[in-house]
Amino acid sequence: MVNVGVIGYGYWGPNLVRNFAETKDAKVVCVSDRKEDRLTLVQSRFPYIKVTQDPMELINDPLVDAVIISTPVSTHYDLASKAFKAGKHVLVEKPMTGSVEEGEKLLEESARAKKTLMVDHTFIYTPAVIKIKEMVGKGDLGRLLYYDSVRVNLGLFQHDVNVLWDLAVHDLSIMDFILGEQPAEVSATGVAHLNGQPQDVAYITCYLQNNLIAHFHVNWMAPVKVRRTLIGGDRQMIVYDDLEPSEKIKVYDKGVSLNEGPEGVYQMLVSYRSGDMWAPHLATTEALKTEAAHFIDCVTNGKTPQTNGEMGLRVVKILEAADTSMANRGQPVHIL
Repeated sequence: MVNVGVIGYGYWGPNLVRNFAETKDAKVVCVSDRKEDRLTLVQSRFPYIKVTQDPMELINDPLVDAVIISTPVSTHYDLASKAFKAGKHVLVEKPMTGSVEEGEKLLEESARAKKTLMVDHTFIYTPAVIKIKEMVGKGDLGRLLYYDSVRVNLGLFQHDVNVLWDLAVHDLSIMDFILGEQPAEVSATGVAHLNGQPQDVAYITCYLQNNLIAHFHVNWMAPVKVRRTLIGGDRQMIVYDDLEPSEKIKVYDKGVSLNEGPEGVYQMLVSYRSGDMWAPHLATTEALKTEAAHFIDCVTNGKTPQTNGEMGLRVVKILEAADTSMANRGQPVHIL
């Protein structure tokens, strides 16, 4: 049995507590939050769980084996670092840290403590994303040409991070998982429309190998909610709409090819292939439930998490490069 402590019972914390409370071989023994009214909510639903306003009391509790951090990004490194020093395993909300430097240090501290470091990139555990990863891995789409993602809605405005760190972090982790490679360069533009607030509309372009280009549009000021990704290959194309209740993935048997004529490049003809559309069957398992079980399995059996610290750091590297590019009005930034 892995005893779990959760720091932060705001927007995402209740989902974490609920799922870990229902996970086999896991027990939530403590929840910490600065606000007393949030802890009152915990006790009303889970009267057996100890609560505290002091996160260090949770971290230093000898009954706690693993610490789950669901707090503002600026606090992630400090809390996770203290948890490792206390000999705890760590699951930290995304993005893993607020900078590449902090991310690299956290990886070192995890290795030194010989404890699990996992990042809460929840979308990686959704049946839809797992299916797309499988199709891309098998080569069903052929040579990948582009990856295009839109994640927009009206609100929720964040005050500590810009829209890239709030929304794009989801899609960058999905891209990392599906493609299995890091962009070579990143270009980003964005605007803050409210004085004193971070950028609320932004665009990222990632340049990958073999002319593969990835583009991300994120926006807190859209009149509608959109969660849609297009992945184009020269054999098949995928539309992934996370808001669809049933057919989240649609696969189009369409493609484009260039046929060079006998007289050279001036005779090149574009061939369009249009076939059927089909929607694969997907399980309805809650992603966070799958993620919670995976974390407990990794802690118990010493396995490497699917969304480990290395993956968390790769996403933070893209976000930090995007910030640098955005500050220079889209100038490309090379990722080391």
